[in-house]
Amino acid sequence: MPVSERKNIILVVNDDLAQWALGSYGNAEIHAPTLDYLAATGVQMDNAFTPTPVCSPARASLLTGRLPSQHGIHDYLSSTMPEIHRRPWLKDEVTLAQLLSQAGYQTAHCGKWHLGSDDQPQAGFGHWFSGVGDYPAEHGGDHRFSLNGTIETIAGQRTQVITDQAISFLRQRDRASPFFLHIGYFGTHNPWRGQPERLAAAYRNKTFENLLNQPAYPFGTQALESTLPTRLDPREALAQYFAAVSHIDEALGRLLDELEALQLREEALIVFTSDHGLCCGHHGLWGKGNATLPLNMLEESIRVPLIFNQPRDLFANQRRSEFVDHLDLFQTLVDYAGIADMLDDRRNYPGRSFLPLLNNAAALPGWRSIQFGEYGDVRMARARRHKLVRRHNGDAPGELFDLIDDPAESHNLYGNQDCQPIVDKLNREIDRYFGSYQAPAKSGLRVRELPRHNLTEAWRRDE
Repeated sequence: MPVSERKNIILVVNDDLAQWALGSYGNAEIHAPTLDYLAATGVQMDNAFTPTPVCSPARASLLTGRLPSQHGIHDYLSSTMPEIHRRPWLKDEVTLAQLLSQAGYQTAHCGKWHLGSDDQPQAGFGHWFSGVGDYPAEHGGDHRFSLNGTIETIAGQRTQVITDQAISFLRQRDRASPFFLHIGYFGTHNPWRGQPERLAAAYRNKTFENLLNQPAYPFGTQALESTLPTRLDPREALAQYFAAVSHIDEALGRLLDELEALQLREEALIVFTSDHGLCCGHHGLWGKGNATLPLNMLEESIRVPLIFNQPRDLFANQRRSEFVDHLDLFQTLVDYAGIADMLDDRRNYPGRSFLPLLNNAAALPGWRSIQFGEYGDVRMARARRHKLVRRHNGDAPGELFDLIDDPAESHNLYGNQDCQPIVDKLNREIDRYFGSYQAPAKSGLRVRELPRHNLTEAWRRDE
C-alpha cells in the first residue's frame, strides 16, 4: 500500500466518560473546545452505545468485535485477584491490534488496559505503556506504569503522563509504516477528586442543571460507586468530573498540535469514545450498570460519545442518528484500514461497518432499528421509543420504558396489559439476536450474580 494511502488510526477510549458530559452532545456547562472542534469538523454519532455498561467487557468487545456472551468477560477484571488478573482472557480472540499488526501497522497502547495482566505487553501491541494496579486509582501523585514490561513509577497527573507517552510514540515511530495508537484515559473514573485545581475551581459555581437532587432510582438498591461518600458532596464531585473532561480535552489538544507538527494531521483518523456511560447524580445514582442491584441499563449508563475526525477522508460537520455500538466500531475501523478480508467469518461477528456513513451516505440498507445490550444475565433491546430490560436471575422479570413519554425511566410498563405486544416483540428480538450470536459456553446467562460483583469471576467458578 503506498504511503499516501496508509490509514493511520488514533483510538481514544475514555473511562466512564458519558455522552451527556460533552458540549457537542448538549452540555452547555462543559468547557472542551478541542472536542467541540473535532465534532464540528468531523462526524458525531448521536446514538452510540456500549454493548455492556461496565469497563472490562466493553473494552473487550471493542477490541475483538464480539459480544461478552462470545468472548466470555462479563464484569470488570480486578487486578487484586490473581486468578482473575493473570488469566489470559483474550487468548482465544483476535484483537484489532493483532489484525493491524499483521497488516504491517506499528501498534502502541498508552494508558488503561483493564483486561488482565496489564503489566505485560499484550498480543498485537509493539509498544506497551499501561497503568498497573487496581481501580479506582488517584489521578495525581505517583503512578505505576509498565513500559514494555518494565515497571516504572511516574509522578504527575495521570492524563498528562499518558499523553506524554502517546506523543513520544508519535515522535519515535517508524515513519515507513502506518500506525495504530490506542489511548486509554482514566480521568473521568472515580475517585472524583484530585483533578487540576485550576480546572475544578472553574466548575464549582455551575448550576449542574438536572444533576442535583434527582429522585432515587426505584428499581433496585444503590451499590458500589453509588454508596461512596461522593453522594454526600455531589457538587464537588461534579466539579471534579467536569474538570476531568476538560483535562482530557487539553490532552487531545496537545495530540492535535503534535500531529500538526509532524505533518500527520491529514493522515490520521482520530476516534474518540468511551467504554460506557455514567450516572453522576442522574436518577439519584453515581456509577454505571453496577451502580444498582439488580443491574441497570439506564440511558446514561449505555450511551457513549463517538466522534470521528479525519480532514482528508471524512465528510465534515455531520451528526448521524443511526444506532451504532462498539461492535460496529470494530468493523468500521477494520474496513477503514482496508483489512476486512482478514476477518474469519467463523467468529460470527455481530457488528457491521458504517464507514459509508462517515462519508455522508444517506443511509445503509437494512441498518438495525434496535440496539441490544447485556450485563451478565441482564439483556436489553432498545428501540427508538421503547426499551425492554429482561432479567434471568430471579429478580423482577424486567422493565419496559417509554423513552419519549418517560425519559427518566421511572415508570415500568412491563406489567401493563396494553404494552404486552411491545414486550412480546422486544423479547422475540432479544431471543433472535442472542440466539444468533452467543457462544453457549460463554453466555452471560451462565453467570450467577454475586452480592456486589464480579460476574466474570462467578462465570469462571461455574465452568
